[in-house]
Amino acid sequence: MSNSARIKAEIGLVLYPGCQAAMVHGITDLFAIASHFSTERGGPKLRVSHWEMNEASGFARGFDTHPGDSGEPAILIVPGRLTGPVDAAEAVPYARWLLDRHGHGVTLASTCGGTFMLAATGLLAGRPATTHWLFAERFRARFPDVRLEPDKMVIEDGDIITAGGLMAWTDLGMRIVDRLLGPSVMIETGKFLLVDPAGREQRHYSSFAPRLTHGDEAILKVQHWLQGRAERALAVSDMAARAGLEERTFLRRFKAATGTKPVEYVQNLRVGKARELLEFTRRPVDQIAWAVGYEDATAFRRVFNRIMGLSPGEYRNRFSSGVELAVAA
Repeated sequence: MSNSARIKAEIGLVLYPGCQAAMVHGITDLFAIASHFSTERGGPKLRVSHWEMNEASGFARGFDTHPGDSGEPAILIVPGRLTGPVDAAEAVPYARWLLDRHGHGVTLASTCGGTFMLAATGLLAGRPATTHWLFAERFRARFPDVRLEPDKMVIEDGDIITAGGLMAWTDLGMRIVDRLLGPSVMIETGKFLLVDPAGREQRHYSSFAPRLTHGDEAILKVQHWLQGRAERALAVSDMAARAGLEERTFLRRFKAATGTKPVEYVQNLRVGKARELLEFTRRPVDQIAWAVGYEDATAFRRVFNRIMGLSPGEYRNRFSSGVELAVAA
């Protein structure tokens, strides 16, 4: 049997100025390792190519694990880049080409800020997608018709797959290996690379970053006030009074300015403080609950789990620094 006949599918990486080199080379290695385990079992291998834009001839393969073979990639992946997402003008030629490839049956994928380039095709309208949690507000502003879910590490939506943070290429790679070569090869690849095959979410890592540039001075005044007293008993009426607004008006303006309700905002502030205590102290969870404003430790655990996707104990096991620091209550 010829070498090309043993290829399951081609995966193309779309290179552009400044794209994340670690992702490009790392996921190329990941697919090579998966191919090795697959062929050891008598299965097929993956062809990996790097595509670059050439002003004279459009897009063409540069690096190719199987040069000389023809055919269309089954999947094209757009990496992110360390300096942030591409702007609208820079995305245009790539978006046009990706849209054309998608029309020929190619599955499109992205990591980190690469989702901005996929969204520029218009294909994500009305569909779920993820990107780096730090870029979420910028993404929503540019693409309000996309159902952004930045808590998710990977969203696999049929012919489009998006992955979140800068290192989410490992999660994306594992999903693609599972899809093309099967779960057994995926698990072997994960064991070899010491990569968890599934279960990570961006919310395990992201920090609460409240909107502060919305321009509503009354609401900003309350936000600054809350920052230093979130662990105390707080009522919406107190917040409204601090803003100098009638309660219903305050609720409406707070949600419009911050994107969250006041109660949810305070919960996020408290969970942020709790994360610090879980990471840098050995205090019991019940004591931490009290320190951040919860008299009922069960209620604290419930809120923490909802926001972080992990229990306080699971969070400490995963992220504890192992160093006891003096952290103010």
